[in-house]
Amino acid sequence: MKQFADAIDAGASGSDLEAMPIPESFRAAHVLRNEQTMFEGRASADKDPREAMHIGEVATPELAPDEVYLAVMASSINFNTVWSSIFEPLPTFGFLDRLGRESRWGARHALDYHVLGSDASGVVLQVGSAVRNWRPGDRVVVHCNYVDDQDPAAHEDSMMASNQRIWGFESNFGGLADLSVVKANQLMPKPTHLSWEEAAVNALCASTSYRMLVGDNAARMKQGDAVLVWGASGGLGGYACQLVLNGGGVPVGVVSSPDKVDLLNQLGVDHVIDRSADGYRFWADENTQDEREWRRLGKTVRGLIGDDPDIVFEHPGRSTMGASVFVAKRGGKIVTCAATTGYMIEYDNRHLWMRLKQIVASHFANYAEAWAMNRLIGQGRIQPTLSKTYTLNETGLAAWQVHGNLHEGKLGVLCLASGPGQGITDPDKREQIGEEKITLFARHAASLEAANA
Repeated sequence: MKQFADAIDAGASGSDLEAMPIPESFRAAHVLRNEQTMFEGRASADKDPREAMHIGEVATPELAPDEVYLAVMASSINFNTVWSSIFEPLPTFGFLDRLGRESRWGARHALDYHVLGSDASGVVLQVGSAVRNWRPGDRVVVHCNYVDDQDPAAHEDSMMASNQRIWGFESNFGGLADLSVVKANQLMPKPTHLSWEEAAVNALCASTSYRMLVGDNAARMKQGDAVLVWGASGGLGGYACQLVLNGGGVPVGVVSSPDKVDLLNQLGVDHVIDRSADGYRFWADENTQDEREWRRLGKTVRGLIGDDPDIVFEHPGRSTMGASVFVAKRGGKIVTCAATTGYMIEYDNRHLWMRLKQIVASHFANYAEAWAMNRLIGQGRIQPTLSKTYTLNETGLAAWQVHGNLHEGKLGVLCLASGPGQGITDPDKREQIGEEKITLFARHAASLEAANA
């Protein structure tokens, strides 16, 4: 694949790239089927992605008619990469086997290895016979909604299709590799002012946040809405805060350290709660929640903004859901995706039904929502939350960082790109938007690392 990287760096045309032969194998970060029981008996926190993640050559799959071969310049780490690498809550090989039973093309995915990664930026090398809107040489980013159009529900909202999947998590050949096969309806134009790694970290988390807050399928945030954002300096939360600000709302961020308070203040979030400094303990013990702590949080929020939040942006799950339901305004919404602290949640239903609140489920985003969010990023209205960049050989280390919540924002991974900062094709636009705005998360992380050295 190095010849493709060199050709891209040299400005090769699409026809030149198309004429180059696709190699029979490529380098990829993957886990192995015969190791899926390796962590049995260990607590989740003790499972180490570095032990399960392999970096090596895997066979190049045949290209389906609706797919493209993509030279992956950069990718990123998401929580689903962590879950895949520690084989919980279930090993992902079951997902691949189910996909393998669907069709001839699905059968390609049911292998003894799983190439991970649900984000990517790169260059189209070749296109399948049914691809209409993309050509070799196109610079693109990839969203992870992996779906076909044979379920009627998909024609109203593709996230409702019965066979909807997350690419690189419930399908094979994900973005943490030098090459990927990607459905044409996953592609979006790469923002021209961003580097490969800055462009690669956005699609999954940013699109998820867009659907949760802005689109027609979840909270439908209005101007002036107050939004409580858990994990506000993380991947999801960092985009959520920007969307609230960009949409005329009032974000209240919840974080876990003073340095994250500082980061959010620099992002433009005036109201931030440091839950560690304030000592919130929403669970009195493993089985009992403490409503006094919910009330204390609600009092803190009202002290900051003078009201209860119209929307609670909820993704930690078990640790926070009881508090989220309690603090939301009468008639408000708790919009939830994921459950990074556990998916068996508990809340006091009296605070839900008697105050006419709603819990709204949200899962990734459809193509239109992902495209709309990518457009905002391309306009410079929303900035990437890239905090640090690793090489593909360091994928296990990067996943371990996310597993231990030792990061801010998103962690990028260089694949074919030989170094950070490459891939910017509109430096004038970048200068107009502002280097300091674009690199806020990365500069903040670097300053912390230097201070702790």
